[in-house]
Amino acid sequence: MDVILERSHELKQALVDFVLDAEGELAQALEVYAAEQLRRGSGDSTQQDLTIDSFLTDGKVGDRSPLELFIENHPDLTESDRSLINSWHHSFIGLFTITNIFPDGFELRNWLTDKHYIVKPNNTQTLQAISRLKVGEILLSRISPVTDSYWMFSGPYTIMGKLGKPKLAVAIGNFKENYKSNLYSDAPDLLEEAWQSVEKYHQQFVDFFGTDELTLPGYQLNKKIAELQEVITEKTFAAAGIDTSKSLAEVAEAAGIGDEEIKAAAQEFGADSNIVSEMFNNKSSKSKMVMPKVDLPAELKKAEQVTALSHPRWGQMFLPTYSKVQAILSAEDWQSVQGAEKLIRYYLEDKSINAFIWHRLAQQYPTQLEKVLQTFLQRPFRLESDLDTLLQEFHKPIEPELPDIASVPIHLHNLFQEALGEVSKSKPKGKGQQKPAKGFQRS
Repeated sequence: MDVILERSHELKQALVDFVLDAEGELAQALEVYAAEQLRRGSGDSTQQDLTIDSFLTDGKVGDRSPLELFIENHPDLTESDRSLINSWHHSFIGLFTITNIFPDGFELRNWLTDKHYIVKPNNTQTLQAISRLKVGEILLSRISPVTDSYWMFSGPYTIMGKLGKPKLAVAIGNFKENYKSNLYSDAPDLLEEAWQSVEKYHQQFVDFFGTDELTLPGYQLNKKIAELQEVITEKTFAAAGIDTSKSLAEVAEAAGIGDEEIKAAAQEFGADSNIVSEMFNNKSSKSKMVMPKVDLPAELKKAEQVTALSHPRWGQMFLPTYSKVQAILSAEDWQSVQGAEKLIRYYLEDKSINAFIWHRLAQQYPTQLEKVLQTFLQRPFRLESDLDTLLQEFHKPIEPELPDIASVPIHLHNLFQEALGEVSKSKPKGKGQQKPAKGFQRS
């Protein structure tokens, strides 16, 4: 084992002991951080160890990290030790597949970003424990840099075995749900592009509807959202110089390239290649080229009224109860409205009702909302100064997390499509059963 790898193990153990033995601000910061993280996860021992490990690099004590405090409290550290410890600020958690095996470690591919890493255990115990792993197996783990050429396992890891595409897609979905702030930790360019896509879609939403808020019957809203997707797709392909009135063969011939290249290019713009192929080649079809479909869930399609809200950071929210809340806040006696207290409680407790929705209501009904919450909470409450504190009390993030509408990397989109295809093939088709929808679905 390399000298620097052995040293990384010694320093890491000393760092963990430093944090766990700490008192005062550092101990309090760990407690607050752990409570927030464990609320989202399973709370088992692996989750607890992961939380401690991530606190070492991601936690804050005032404006400093635990790594910085450790260095400050150990003046005897060499310059190389300090440099190594500081590099651990780049540690991250990922869902990895083993692509190659070496005597002292692995080559891993991060499924979220399609980046590859050489990763080695920094102690013989871990090396022995993972020696039986095979190419293709999936690991959930944090990794930390050691040198410019390789990384080490940091904290606990979860071996998930070899997963077929449907189960792998589920595992990635679970990762996105449990580690939203870590989706593209090692690819800031992808993260920036994803956020830009949210802002762009918001602007397209506003341009199409003429507003960032509208209320329609569910079936009608779903139809209008589909029309919006159609308009966006047409503009995207027009910008790419693709004439949607021609068949795929005609476009390919005019461009001097093959059908497969057109399909691949289309997919880069967010359209499923099978849809593109069908729509270009089926000249008798009235269908047009479409983006991956954004489809409302069945219960929203059936709803009498659904309010769509759009924001450049929070994305789009579809609420079948927003009009009811507005009615509560417009009533002279809000408690006389049937189900009012239950709905206010739902808006506070349900994670789908985010901080933006509350601030929207506060902007529209400041006086009424303050009175409603004073009565509901049975305590003094000032909307202007206490709203964010209240939302945090109910575990609602004040800053937006990357919403579902954000673009995903092409390799993930392809995986989801292939997984959907495999699941569809495995299901028996009844006489009246519709063909599975294609394209990346958002429910």
